[in-house]
Amino acid sequence: MQESRTGRQLTLRHGAHSAVVVELGAALRSYAMGERVVVDGFAAQGRITGGRGQILVPWPNRIRDGRYRWDGQDLRLPLTEPEGGNAIHGLLRWTSWQVVEASDDRAVLDVSLWPQPGYPFHLHIRAEYALSESGLEVAVTARNLDTRTAPYGFGQHPYVMAGTADVDQSVLTVPARTWLRTDERGLPVAAEPVAGTPYDLRTPQTVGARRLDTPFGDLDRDTDGRAVVRLAHPSGAVGTDVWLGEGADYLQLYTGDTLPPGERRRAIAVEPMSCPPDAFRSGTGLVGLGPGEQHTVRWGITPWGK
Repeated sequence: MQESRTGRQLTLRHGAHSAVVVELGAALRSYAMGERVVVDGFAAQGRITGGRGQILVPWPNRIRDGRYRWDGQDLRLPLTEPEGGNAIHGLLRWTSWQVVEASDDRAVLDVSLWPQPGYPFHLHIRAEYALSESGLEVAVTARNLDTRTAPYGFGQHPYVMAGTADVDQSVLTVPARTWLRTDERGLPVAAEPVAGTPYDLRTPQTVGARRLDTPFGDLDRDTDGRAVVRLAHPSGAVGTDVWLGEGADYLQLYTGDTLPPGERRRAIAVEPMSCPPDAFRSGTGLVGLGPGEQHTVRWGITPWGK
């Protein structure tokens, strides 16, 4: 472990798998299998850009105007995406998390989310990362320590790669039956069936020129209860699966077209979410976390092929 601009660096290893989790925001900095880069993250002495690997709580994505109404009270959050007039990606991305456990293949970090302007609720958040032969598994649990019910949502923002293929050449499969049409501010205006649209990725499709910053819902799951997003090399020989388990009912795909030059379309952000963007206003998928209650989201990454 070493000090850096993102705090302690927790290195996990299991066989050919290696990952690094950082103290700042409990973010996933990197993940590789042997020499193959699986997650396009950030350097040990660098800073986090584009939300790479960050945990997004107590809400993922955007809230229009930072305003919402909860339990009869009008609340307003800081506009952390001022150019869009939105509050974005929660409140804990730039907070130091405490290391609870650090072993060869497992790291656990936690943090208190204290009552503050716009979010007057007290939560405890715990993030667990574990490596095994099947890849990386992540579990993030929120517990309400307050005396009243709190609005809550989760997201995380890993950028994944399919071997050496660039985004345009990669082959994408997404088991979603609906997509959320968004406005110019990235906020949902309607949920629509994917059938007959460029967002129907239920069978493998080359990404090509698609520009995605798109939420998806109505996920089909396998017999293990997982919805699996697959990003494959055009050869079909290698790829990366991102699976969404307990609590992850939505996802966002982002091809990075609005990132600075040099970072654009280098990888695809496959973002597990418990609710869609703007859920604090719409109520869609939003968790009402009662006093003493907890909510867990499980997701993971499985690289495959040689």
